[in-house]
Amino acid sequence: MCKLTKMKSINTGLLFFSAIAMVFTTGCNPLNKMNKKHGTVKYTLNPDPLEMHGDSVAFSVSGRYPEKFFNKKAVANVKPVMKDAETGNVVKEFEALKLIGESAEGEGIKMGWGGGSFNIEKTIPFNDNMANVVLEVQVEAGYKTKTKTFDPVPIGVGTITTPLWVQSDEMPILGKDNFTKVSPRSVSAEINYLIQSSVVQPKELKQEDIMGLDAFLEKGITYEYDYKSITITSFASPDGETALNDNLAGDRANSASKAVMKMFKKKKVEAGQNEELYKKMPQGEDWNGFKQKMEASDIADKDMILRILGMYNDDKKREEEIKNLAATYEVIAEEILPQLRRSVISIKAEEKAKTDEELMQITKDNPSELTIEEILYTATLYNDLNKKLEVYMTATSVHPDDWRGHNNVGYIMILQNKVADAKPHIEMAAKKDPSSKVVKNNMGVVTRLMGDAEKAMTYYEGAKGAGAEVNYNIGILNIMDGNYSDAVSNMGAMNTFNSSLAKLLNGETGGAMSTLEASDAKATAAGSYLKAVISARTADNDGVVNNLQAAFAKDASLKAKAKTDMEFYKLRELPAFMAITQ
Repeated sequence: MCKLTKMKSINTGLLFFSAIAMVFTTGCNPLNKMNKKHGTVKYTLNPDPLEMHGDSVAFSVSGRYPEKFFNKKAVANVKPVMKDAETGNVVKEFEALKLIGESAEGEGIKMGWGGGSFNIEKTIPFNDNMANVVLEVQVEAGYKTKTKTFDPVPIGVGTITTPLWVQSDEMPILGKDNFTKVSPRSVSAEINYLIQSSVVQPKELKQEDIMGLDAFLEKGITYEYDYKSITITSFASPDGETALNDNLAGDRANSASKAVMKMFKKKKVEAGQNEELYKKMPQGEDWNGFKQKMEASDIADKDMILRILGMYNDDKKREEEIKNLAATYEVIAEEILPQLRRSVISIKAEEKAKTDEELMQITKDNPSELTIEEILYTATLYNDLNKKLEVYMTATSVHPDDWRGHNNVGYIMILQNKVADAKPHIEMAAKKDPSSKVVKNNMGVVTRLMGDAEKAMTYYEGAKGAGAEVNYNIGILNIMDGNYSDAVSNMGAMNTFNSSLAKLLNGETGGAMSTLEASDAKATAAGSYLKAVISARTADNDGVVNNLQAAFAKDASLKAKAKTDMEFYKLRELPAFMAITQ
């Protein structure tokens, strides 16, 4: 019961009843007492400041009411409210949590006379309005028919948005050339002989493979071949005496060598007259060749013949059996044995590549004379991106079926931030080679830069194995999704702004700083600003001031950001910080 203080005089009429009503209103409403003690309630925000990760902000608000605070029959609707720090406008109002005294009717979280606590957990989509906010707890309380709005209690300020600093520095991959300064060249041909003869017949020099050797020598004149070796491997058919066949194989090696020398001499190529280049390798009877030719033939009894010959290890006995077989099976004598009487000619040379200057000039004047490898290599000789682009466009014109030209046009356009222009070229490369992991990576880059992170990840998954660039690009998506540990792992040893950012967000401040210092971004405005953030998280106030000054010198707009950046909230009253942000 509320107690009335004794009145010295009792008035009558309306004055009396008004006084009584006022006393009961102010003295008997427990909500007034609760409001006065509201400041003693311990509210906790975690984290404080708030933090955005991925596309969300997750936090919890807990409250602890002291004993004798919560009236047994009182109820209270408690809700967090997010307001703009400058205008006071509501940015986000959350659903209320109902608390009830131990004797109050209805559903809610019971608050005892001895005290009580609650916890509210929320995850909400992040938007830019949440960067500079004040979070407060508002309470709407009730007792019987009375209600009371308690004085709001601020519990936190602002949202850390450092993950938004992830840079769009995705790494496309170039379709590399296979150009070599020296290219190996080789040719082979055979000269066949009559039985027991080492004379090179004129008709043999008109055979297709010998004509191919002649064309090889002709091309060697044009491209200045450097001849490395000329190997003559000669054989005899295993249908004569072993000693005779050994000598015959040697004679055939000599006659073939002389024939090749004449061909070189006719082309006026002095290298072919150098006997030191020639390696003569007479092999005697060609039992292995006989076996291979028999296995490849369609002779009906070939398996039986091979088994019979396999029964003998003695060459003389096998020679006798061959003669017997040849007499029995004329096809062996006519088709198998003649092919074994031969000299195999193998010439190896090296073609010296065109000079860089020659390649650059031919690419401009007559690119159709060049191979795709030569054109792709030529592009690497230029530092200017526009010059490279011209060469790669030439590659797509001269060699349209090679995916690398199309891919590399897109690659350059990505580097030039012409993402929309790059897309059709990368898509063309994908048509030319749908299985190329390089192209899949570049499709992922284009897709992500055009705003579709989910589809980009699909491309990256298919591109794994194409290079460290793929994992790095996945790391960027990891940062955007709030998966910082995965980002650090995927970015590996890359020293970039994003690699440093991933380590910072993963709690690795030391690694973040060392990575940033080793990167090309260390002297940029963004790099200096990130170093200031790292310094703030390691309580290095001098580092904060010095790095912010360096950042402001390169980009004055960062001064306004620093004033409201929650990374520096605890430093806002520091004289040195105030001096540089004014």
